[in-house]
Amino acid sequence: MDSELFPVIWFGLIGLALILYVILDGYSLGIGILFACVKDEQQRGIMLTSAAPFWDGNQTWLVLSAAGLYGAFPMVYASLLPAMYLPLILMLMCLFFRGMTFEFRSEAKSHKGFDTGFCLVTIVVAFIQGMIVGSVIAGLVSDDGNFAENALSWFSGFGLCTGIALVIGYALLGDTWLIMKTEGRLQRRFYRLVRPLMILFMLAMLVVVAGTPLANERIAERWSHWPNPVWLGLATATMLALAITAVRSAARRQEKRIFAQVVAMFVLGLAGLVASLYPVMLPPDMTLWAAASSRSSQQFLLVGYAILLPIILGYTAYSYRVFRGKVRESEE
Repeated sequence: MDSELFPVIWFGLIGLALILYVILDGYSLGIGILFACVKDEQQRGIMLTSAAPFWDGNQTWLVLSAAGLYGAFPMVYASLLPAMYLPLILMLMCLFFRGMTFEFRSEAKSHKGFDTGFCLVTIVVAFIQGMIVGSVIAGLVSDDGNFAENALSWFSGFGLCTGIALVIGYALLGDTWLIMKTEGRLQRRFYRLVRPLMILFMLAMLVVVAGTPLANERIAERWSHWPNPVWLGLATATMLALAITAVRSAARRQEKRIFAQVVAMFVLGLAGLVASLYPVMLPPDMTLWAAASSRSSQQFLLVGYAILLPIILGYTAYSYRVFRGKVRESEE
């Protein structure tokens, strides 16, 4: 096998793990964000119960992607981590607190403090993840692979836009998940949220797409070269079509279809970002071949991934199959 193919394989594997994390943990973060729209403690308990069997397993994909990045692309890991220490530490602290509120809420006499904390930390986690994406798109200044700016360089106006967009996107994803898992009055509430959340998400995405070529010159140049404008137009039209059909699916009470359509929007957006950056892994100019570890290291790590990936996929599929169906008030 050509040694230049291994970085491409690892790029795809890490990308797969990140996409699965964004989708699977995204809806559980969305549930926390939607706590702001639901005041009844019993209904909040039902919302949490809908994700309780899955939320800790969903974060496995984040760990798997980080481990793959560390082993397969150490230069990216070494350049990205110093630039993102502050947001990453804050995000991990919030994830820890989210887990604590998730588990301890049912044992507390009063749920109000835990519910408020759960909502706030999930919003912070989603916002930081979006900020990190925006900072990566805008590019990090490096000196021979080492981060060469101050610790607040991750904070930017474009990052604020991507952070807000991801918070809204996770709320929409969580909303469609809860439509599938709830019923009655609570489900009707989430059906009503689909249209406003979709409008806000599309407006946020429009701002992000308009700001991306301004934040990254390489992407601006790529988008301007034929036939890339055609592909960009097709992707935009597809995203708009998915948004319209998702709202229609909500009006027709097609609960599983609407979740699949929102997931497709996330996958399309992430695929478009990867296509715009490839083969650059860390803007402005760190390609995946330049950042890759040795061929022997990547081969060794590939054995571990070949063992772990089917196990994690199998466990995930099995858990979702076992806990399929609606969550009812008696289960809270």
